[in-house]
Amino acid sequence: MQKIISVIGLLAVPIILSGCSDVGVKPWERDILAQQEMNLISDPIENSLNDHIYFSKEASSGGQGFGGGGCGCN
Repeated sequence: MQKIISVIGLLAVPIILSGCSDVGVKPWERDILAQQEMNLISDPIENSLNDHIYFSKEASSGGQGFGGGGCGCN
């Protein structure tokens, strides 16, 4: 019985480790992931509002294409 368990364990290890060999996005899959439907927040108004609230609370701005301070008065 012990021998059967060890054989099954030896066979299971390569199978389990090979499951992680295909992690990542292939170059031909990037066009699908770049579509508007794949965004976490697909509504541009909601996304803009979330960015505004975030940068107003963090007292910083930049990298999003609008200027202003941390006070929220752009």
